Amino acid sequence: MSRLAAPWHKLPVSLKELCIDTTLRCGQSFRWRKFDDEWRCSLYGRILSLKQDAECLYYKATFPDKAAVAASQGALSSRSDDAVDHDDTETLLRGYFHLQLDLGALYDQWSRDDANFRKKAPQFSGIRILNQDAWEALICFICSSNNNISRISQMAHKLCVHYGPLLGSVDGEAFHDFPSPAALAAPSVEAHLRQLGFGYRAKYIAQTARTLCSDKPEGWLEQLRNPACPAPGQTEPVKAVDADCTPSYKTAHEQLLLLSGVGPKVADCVALMGLGWGEAVPVDTHVWQIAVRDYKFKRIASKTFSRAVHDAVGDHFRGLWGPYAGWAQSVLFTANLKSFSEQLKGAAGSDESKSLKTGVELEIKEEEDVQTTEAAVTKSKRKTVVKVEEDAKVVTVRETQTRSKRSRR
Repeated sequence: MSRLAAPWHKLPVSLKELCIDTTLRCGQSFRWRKFDDEWRCSLYGRILSLKQDAECLYYKATFPDKAAVAASQGALSSRSDDAVDHDDTETLLRGYFHLQLDLGALYDQWSRDDANFRKKAPQFSGIRILNQDAWEALICFICSSNNNISRISQMAHKLCVHYGPLLGSVDGEAFHDFPSPAALAAPSVEAHLRQLGFGYRAKYIAQTARTLCSDKPEGWLEQLRNPACPAPGQTEPVKAVDADCTPSYKTAHEQLLLLSGVGPKVADCVALMGLGWGEAVPVDTHVWQIAVRDYKFKRIASKTFSRAVHDAVGDHFRGLWGPYAGWAQSVLFTANLKSFSEQLKGAAGSDESKSLKTGVELEIKEEEDVQTTEAAVTKSKRKTVVKVEEDAKVVTVRETQTRSKRSRR
């Protein structure tokens, strides 16, 4: 099915400016898969392959044949025949990774302004916010509700396999593009997604797809994008289709809240990673844990966050870190994930390692690498039962945590 399998090209960028091993698996995008030292994903009507050394990012693109391109036209991320004939992958990657921004200078600024960031950041350099397709980000973060990275990745993969156009295969692995709103708006979608294990999220996905197809004007979602942060490959300004939607972070956040399955945290994830609003700070249990442990926020007994709590945490970090507060937050978020926190051991001392395991009395979802091929039982205070499932040649790990009964004050 492949029309063109390009050779490897290189893009000079240091690990301090971009570390794909961290950026692609820290809960921003859920469709990148790693094969040995190579990351692969279907984006913009092509199959992208990436690998990296200390000085360069290496990339190649595998394009589908004309029949597959025609079948891909329903997907928002597909490109025209002109894009297939002309390999614009480098331009897309520069936009996708925001390479126009000097990440080192931002890290220096955040380190000067925040002692906690200065302590954590040296172990987590090169983390950039991805400039993703807004529709893909919206649906994937709807799937993130009460979920972990492994299961979100599994759901994103199922959406592509069952509803996205097939672009081709690399080394025997099939790759589908992300499905369009029209593909997910069909009457049968909700029931089918429930059969595939999406649970209550199936309703939200189907309703949001129908809203964008039937109730909103074409281009409504993209008009919420930050004009200073165009989508990868975008060459012309986005046309306004709703006079009430003046581009701003607050407008984007409030408009996203009108969609089914979108709360404040999901709205901020989409605003930050799908619409280019760098000041958006998604507040989940990990970020709340950081706020309590490191920034003197008072603990709360509730397992859910009020809008006031969410806004207070976001405003605090925006005041501390500035217009790219969401970028700084992602560094501390990554440091707080169990799968990454081991990097701090030794560098920060035993007290730091202990503090990373100390949580507020909220349910903390533990993230595992979606590419893990063996079940591993983590020795911790919680007993964990690990169930290995195989879905479309990708083995994922589901964790079911059981808690001992505790007396609470």
